[in-house]
Amino acid sequence: MKGTTPTTLLVRNIDQLLTLDPAAGEGRLGVVEGGAVLFEGDRVRWVGPTGQAPTADRVVDGTGCIGLPGLVDCHTHSLFAGSRADEFRRRLDGASYTEILESGGGILSTVRATRAASDAELVESLTARLGHFLAHGVTTVEVKTGYALERDAELRCLRLLTDGDWPVRVRRTWLGAHTVPADHRSDRPAWLAHLLGSIPAVAQLADMVDVYCDAGAFTLDEARALLEAGIAAGLHGRIHAEQVTHTGAAALAGELGCTSADHLERIDPAGIAAMATGGTVGVLLPGAMVYLGDPAPPVAALRSAGVALAVATDFNPGSSPVRDLWSCATLACLQLGLTPEEAVAGITRVAAQALALPRRGWLGVGSGGDLALVPPPPGEPCHWPVLVQYLGGHRASVVVRSGRVVLE
Repeated sequence: MKGTTPTTLLVRNIDQLLTLDPAAGEGRLGVVEGGAVLFEGDRVRWVGPTGQAPTADRVVDGTGCIGLPGLVDCHTHSLFAGSRADEFRRRLDGASYTEILESGGGILSTVRATRAASDAELVESLTARLGHFLAHGVTTVEVKTGYALERDAELRCLRLLTDGDWPVRVRRTWLGAHTVPADHRSDRPAWLAHLLGSIPAVAQLADMVDVYCDAGAFTLDEARALLEAGIAAGLHGRIHAEQVTHTGAAALAGELGCTSADHLERIDPAGIAAMATGGTVGVLLPGAMVYLGDPAPPVAALRSAGVALAVATDFNPGSSPVRDLWSCATLACLQLGLTPEEAVAGITRVAAQALALPRRGWLGVGSGGDLALVPPPPGEPCHWPVLVQYLGGHRASVVVRSGRVVLE
């Protein structure tokens, strides 16, 4: 039996199209003026000027919009229940994040609420959160577990992520090593053994393994054991590194070839060199810096060493209740010294690299078929830097995911 010919979709008359492929257009972002993209099935078949565009089964007009690959939020903790608003007040009164965590708050309070929530409650809240991301042009979101902190409860979360019909593409990360539950702190070796014993089952459901290596969480030796076991089981390694204290986690990430090391506020030269050698992406999280008052990572040194830099929201209920990836791109420029080009690449192509998704975050023949059309703020021209200049709030008028219009 002959296969069915894939349906084609042409998005044309895009005032400025950012392909993130320097070979396809001008500059690092591969800008095409008056551009068009042809999708066939779930892939891009052609990119170029509208005047040269092939015919298609369906045509969408992009007049008045800036086009770019579907955005990628490569670090979120979006699956949770409960509220941490009271802790926000405590931090304003001077309590540190670590103090709140050690008193049973922080992550542990969200763990209690998440364990108590039903499947339906977790699915409903996550669907709404991911729908918010989609409305702003995000088509891929990494979602971590880590708010259940027990083998079966963590596996429940992974199954929900696997089975859910989500508005965006979800990349599943097991963060069973988020913190040590209060009732296991007297026997850390037993808890580590519990986590290591979970990995065979986790590897059937997750894409990535992550460890929070920092004060009050996991040590460098514990992180090494968990990452090595996860990577051996076929998962991509990631690590929360050098946020509150310097631990050597970034150097470990580079040594093990992890796809990313995230935060990096207190990274040292050895960590930077190891990440550059290992091809590990540095994920910058300016939302957490704002909420926690952390110092800026050494972006100039990371850039000079050749470390690729992504930008993400770190969306979570406590230390970064930030859902707008555009705002994080702007803050990365204002606070961290990224250029607008680096910020856009950081929420598209480099963010996809952090998630080991080489076909995402750019537009070219054979790339994944994700596109967002975003109008500029009222009164502004269709000139892409305005999307970084204005602090967030940009909503997509059209979103294409895997070659299909999912928002219009």
